Amino acid sequence: MDLSRTLAGIGAALLASALLTVPLTNPAAADPGDSPSTRDFGNGPERNEIAAIGALSTPAPFSASTPPPALTAAEPAKAWTLQLGSHQGRKGFPRQNSLPVRPENPDDRSIKLGLIPYHAIAPALNGLQKASDRVSAEIVGKSAGGRDLYLVTVTAPESAAEAARQDRWRELIEENPAAAKRDGRLKAGYKTPVWINANIHGNEWEGTDGALRVIERLATATDAATRDFLKRSRVYVTVSNNPDGRVTGTRANGAGFDINRDHATSSQPESRAVRDVVIGTQPFVMLDEHGYTGTTLIEPATPPHGQNYEYDLYIKHALPNALGMEAAIQRLGHAETTRADIPFRDYAPGDWDDWPPIFTPMYAMYQGAIGHTVEIPLRVNNADYTNLPVDELRRRSRINTDVAAATIEAALTYADTHRATLLGDQIEQFRRGWAGEPSPTIPDGFVPGFGPEDRYSTRFPRAYVIPAGSPAAARLVDHLIAHDVRVTAARHDFSLNGRRYGKGTYIVDMHQPKRGLANVLLEAGRDISDLVPQMYDISGWSHGLLWGAAVDSSRTAAPRVLTTPVTRAAATGSVDAPRGRDLTLSLRDGNHVRAVNELLALGVKLRRTDAGAIVVPAEARREAVSIARTWGVRFTAAPRGARGEVLEPPAIAAAVSADELFALREMGFGVQTVSTAILNAGFDLSGVDTLIVSSGLSYTALNASARASVDAYLARGGGVLTRGATGASFNAAAKVLPATAVTGRSDANGVVTVVNEGPIVGRGSLPHSFVYSPIWFTGAGFTVEQRYGADPLVAGHWLPTDAGTNGPAQAAGQAAVVSGVTAGGGNAVLFGTEPLFRAHPKGLYAPYARALFWSAG
Repeated sequence: MDLSRTLAGIGAALLASALLTVPLTNPAAADPGDSPSTRDFGNGPERNEIAAIGALSTPAPFSASTPPPALTAAEPAKAWTLQLGSHQGRKGFPRQNSLPVRPENPDDRSIKLGLIPYHAIAPALNGLQKASDRVSAEIVGKSAGGRDLYLVTVTAPESAAEAARQDRWRELIEENPAAAKRDGRLKAGYKTPVWINANIHGNEWEGTDGALRVIERLATATDAATRDFLKRSRVYVTVSNNPDGRVTGTRANGAGFDINRDHATSSQPESRAVRDVVIGTQPFVMLDEHGYTGTTLIEPATPPHGQNYEYDLYIKHALPNALGMEAAIQRLGHAETTRADIPFRDYAPGDWDDWPPIFTPMYAMYQGAIGHTVEIPLRVNNADYTNLPVDELRRRSRINTDVAAATIEAALTYADTHRATLLGDQIEQFRRGWAGEPSPTIPDGFVPGFGPEDRYSTRFPRAYVIPAGSPAAARLVDHLIAHDVRVTAARHDFSLNGRRYGKGTYIVDMHQPKRGLANVLLEAGRDISDLVPQMYDISGWSHGLLWGAAVDSSRTAAPRVLTTPVTRAAATGSVDAPRGRDLTLSLRDGNHVRAVNELLALGVKLRRTDAGAIVVPAEARREAVSIARTWGVRFTAAPRGARGEVLEPPAIAAAVSADELFALREMGFGVQTVSTAILNAGFDLSGVDTLIVSSGLSYTALNASARASVDAYLARGGGVLTRGATGASFNAAAKVLPATAVTGRSDANGVVTVVNEGPIVGRGSLPHSFVYSPIWFTGAGFTVEQRYGADPLVAGHWLPTDAGTNGPAQAAGQAAVVSGVTAGGGNAVLFGTEPLFRAHPKGLYAPYARALFWSAG
């Protein structure tokens, strides 16, 4: 390894630690070359410390006669595509739409910084469309808070026929790269696509303003160079990917999600919108404009590099493009822009990685783009927003805007200058996928600084096979298709690797253009604990192991069966029982839980024969048929005479993180959100069945009245469900169960094996789970529901806190989830795993819901 990368990385890590407690208040007064870039932690402490506050947060009495509202079912929104991006069938450019204008909002947090408020963006874009035939603006989605998401396209005018030819060429590049490579007219006439994504973190504002500055220049410039550039190029800009956060000054969107962690899961409308934009535009180069790191930072990143990338095709462009952007900010002449940090060049492995597909540029790389995160330098958010003088904030914002605009302009220049090579390399990425060729071994020195520490690769399987018939399989298949992964269905039964599969089984043939994306979503992953000393964010994820569907990998053999392309998974819902018979539903998937909550909301009298089996009376067959159709669940005939206890809608008070609240509502639970402050303000627990504690609730921080209320709740047998360090602390302080929590390293995370033992969470659960800051429990007086496996970590990064302490070896065989009865006679479940993390591990929803129903009594 280059020693400079090691030393720079160590310095960055040390400084990052220091700056967590000592903010840089006046970077202009220091030599910017003295300080490498820093960034916020990937999974910040707010997930355990700040309780989500939802629409039902105001204390109000629960009533059995008014069950909690269930979310309504809806068909998936039609994905935006470039071909369908215009109104009234016009296919040429410009495609000018009059954007609806929002009322002025004087509380928009952009205003204080001298930046454009959200309500002024639509008028600005409408004005540019009127002033220039190079600008097209449209709405490509809505934010979680209901605000419009804008896409701007800047290009020279095109007739409908010319635009259609560009569409055909774009499709040919992906669908038949060999033909695209031979097509001389395509090489000469295909417009270079570049995508700029701005303001994905709402309180990192200036990417929007820098992008608008570039749009305006391209729209109004009269020089021949700009005119010729736009004849050769299309520039796409998602102007503000997070308008909710822009207005409110928060990193997260209106649902409390960090959108730049959601691209593999697509739980949020903002990430789905840019997913559709990157698929529809198929850019050669993309920038994601962020802030604030003290020194401008421009990717490419450090190892570990995602093992499914065609990394040779990426780094050959990413490094010189970053150098060009660095030169551009140096030309600005600001003291704060004399250099940039380029992690690949300047940092040690693990200091700024591109391993997970959750970040926008990393996701875009699997879609054929050269992706870069750009971090503008001068902090204006968080405490600085409040504490610094307005003049200083605006000075910083002007410099940040200059940096954003300069990096965009430099990237456009690089894309235009290297358009032929970029086109050829995107074609080559898709060609390798179709051909099933192994990714080449990249030699040392391929680009300056490339060494053994950068060499990550995988052996792609020949195919994945997903048996059909379950809501989990349908959900996974629809998700893959939405991400432009090709899926087919077998037209008759077949055998593969000694196993028999039925007609309709889904097949993901890995000879396809975006095989890297297919594999990164479906594979188990890799334990990288011994390869790098630390990781910024998640290091393990797996739709194949954590989404609840059976997913089989075939290493070398492809199924020998006729198939049909799948555009949407087949329906899975049914009522398979004679009329007049009671029905039963097993809680094995989040959709099953949703179905139960829908039935409860309709007033259907349900019974529970055990933690995972629900009996529906025969007279509710019509409701069951409708819900089966909507949620893809299967009702079967209940055993004759099955009785069970009555299941009531649980009254839930939840001190949870935003992602957990989202997942609970996704499953149809009505939730009243609470926190230490809400309980201290007098929240009435008398009508609560279950208290969930995982974020923002400290028993020791409760005032005397609130503590007495919690004690009384526990004494009367109120149920408790906890997760994570906050939940474990509550359990210990309130003496819920006699379980002692042992914690792994705070950044340890990944996919783990579990052994299912208990009757509530354990019965029928997956053999895998997910952890972030893993916990296990010791002691006696409780039931072990799940244990960590003998060698627990399948994929991710989990090192001991010290030599031989609190690592996976110590967690092996220990209790990961426990249940028991409290001193007051209530039911309690303690999770040391992360079953609802960022709404990702869908296959863990049902065990969590079974615990919730059981804890409610």
